[in-house]
Amino acid sequence: MYFVYANKTKLFSTSANNIWFHQKNYFLYHSKYFYKKFIFVLMVIENELAVRTERLNVYSQFLQRNVIIDAYLPTTITDATQMPLILINDGQDLPKFDFATMLNNMVLAHEIEPIIAFGIHCSADRRNEYGTACITDYKGYGAKAEAYTYFIFEELLPYLRQLYNLPNVREKAFAGFSLGALSALDIVWNKANQFDKVGCFSGSFWWRSRHVDDTYSEDLDRIMHQQIRAGNYAPWLKLYFQCGTLDEQADRNGNGVIDSIDDTKELIDELVKKGYHYPNDIYYNQMEGGKHDVPTWGLAMPDFLKWGWPYINTEIDN
Repeated sequence: MYFVYANKTKLFSTSANNIWFHQKNYFLYHSKYFYKKFIFVLMVIENELAVRTERLNVYSQFLQRNVIIDAYLPTTITDATQMPLILINDGQDLPKFDFATMLNNMVLAHEIEPIIAFGIHCSADRRNEYGTACITDYKGYGAKAEAYTYFIFEELLPYLRQLYNLPNVREKAFAGFSLGALSALDIVWNKANQFDKVGCFSGSFWWRSRHVDDTYSEDLDRIMHQQIRAGNYAPWLKLYFQCGTLDEQADRNGNGVIDSIDDTKELIDELVKKGYHYPNDIYYNQMEGGKHDVPTWGLAMPDFLKWGWPYINTEIDN
């Protein structure tokens, strides 16, 4: 049996065979002695539950709305500074493929290490909050992408650090689906000193500054590709990309390859020119029959998790 708890100054778990409580902590059942905001208590059967969830509501001054956050928390944290933290855009889609159970089963099966994940729900104004912060697309979408970036750094991350006592973590990652993937890459690329990994599922890398007409240029008008060219190489950054062969049917240049795959592969080409090595720094998962939908991204998620945070057996045989 495990008792798992956290207070304002500590986040950890302990086996029932090795429980110790300082007198000032009182027994866990006396929860009235703790600040509810900073405490959670969970008794679980050993080897059955590795992840617990809770829902948070964060008001954003930058976005002028309440943002729903789903927290996926390991039940056996011994040292939060050694934990990876993942932010995921379109967090409302994670329960649709039961991300909590997936995470739980993969940790228990020793496929991945325990991680701290936060699914950020989008709003009805998704096309404006997700995008590229530096410039809107040719239709003016992405107008709130800069405000969303400020929300992440000035409001969300400080709130999570305080709530869960996470002043430092081993590494941070950002992931997303479709427009959420574009947003994640835009934020990570422009704040690479704050992140270690990024995951892009069916990324909307068609995002462009000009309508496709006789004056449109693949080289000049795709915004994220331009940002990669103009940006700086961050040698620690690792990047994951997923596309499905049925992501869409559009083929702007008539080369027989759908735009989603073309745009992603050509973005990878730009990263390689910048100095990133394929496949050491860049992982590309092209799913045969994969669609631009939640079920496909759910099928790809275990691959992403095992790529980013594989379980490493640190026990030494005697």
